Amino acid sequence: MFNYKKLIQLSLILLFSFLTNIVSADNHNISEILELIQKDLKTLEKAVYAGSINSNNQKSTNENSEDVLTRHLLKLSDIENQFQELTNKFEEINFKLDKLSNRLSKVQADNQIRFQDVEKVLSSGEINQKLTSKTKKNESKNLPGSSTPQDLGSISYKDTESEETTQKIQSVETTSSIVTEKFESEKNILPKVSPEKQYEFATSFLKVGDYNTAERAFREFVINNSEHKLAGNAQYWYAETFRIRQLYTDAATAYLEGYQKYPKGEKAPINLLKLGVSMVQIGEKEQGCKMIEGVEKQYPKANQSVLQKAKYESKKFECSKQKT
Repeated sequence: MFNYKKLIQLSLILLFSFLTNIVSADNHNISEILELIQKDLKTLEKAVYAGSINSNNQKSTNENSEDVLTRHLLKLSDIENQFQELTNKFEEINFKLDKLSNRLSKVQADNQIRFQDVEKVLSSGEINQKLTSKTKKNESKNLPGSSTPQDLGSISYKDTESEETTQKIQSVETTSSIVTEKFESEKNILPKVSPEKQYEFATSFLKVGDYNTAERAFREFVINNSEHKLAGNAQYWYAETFRIRQLYTDAATAYLEGYQKYPKGEKAPINLLKLGVSMVQIGEKEQGCKMIEGVEKQYPKANQSVLQKAKYESKKFECSKQKT
């Protein structure tokens, strides 16, 4: 900024020189001296004006620079705050991921233990022993469709004797005719066609609710076509005929046989689930729950309806409390 004190000093010096010139200018023209003074004043005015302009420009430049710097500092401060928030969120997400990873590891370890328990139970033969003992306690006489699976192509003496007892009011010829026809029908229930047609034939009895005949048909199919791709399905429906009639011990035996013979069949996941449910229903809750909860572990790619059903049955039978 221009100093006005210097301007006053210069003015006084000029005035002093002017007076000195007047005193010493005996032979000079006063008008020439005044012209010189005017020129000096104009030169001085130009210098003062130029100095004031430079001062104003410099001041405005400084002010603009300060404004720009202030704005940049504010933006940097906002960026720092946003970066801090993102860092906090990132750390929070990492913490949650660590917790989730730990939980998944625990669940996997727990499922592995349960699956090993299921394998041990199924391979030890303990279930077979318990099912046999349950059968001996519950049955009073040996009837087809209860106890262990029988040869459906034959008929026992007791069955023939009971049939004849109910027919005493009829003639001897009528009675022998009835017994003979039933014996022949039990001997060959499936038609002599392809396995696929036989499977459809056995399934037709389920559709009409004739579960006794369906039991015999599916059992015969499994015996005659044990290596066929539909054998696992037939074994499952064979077990279902017992479950529908609430013969849970026989159902559990049939499901167990299906799991052991056809562990990779189409019906294997639902077969294991029904085996677990049947075990719970005959009083073996601990082992039944292990099988129910082992369905998802052993068959993770099973149909979602089966997996959801397994979770429902586990909750229904309070299998989580059974572990504690």
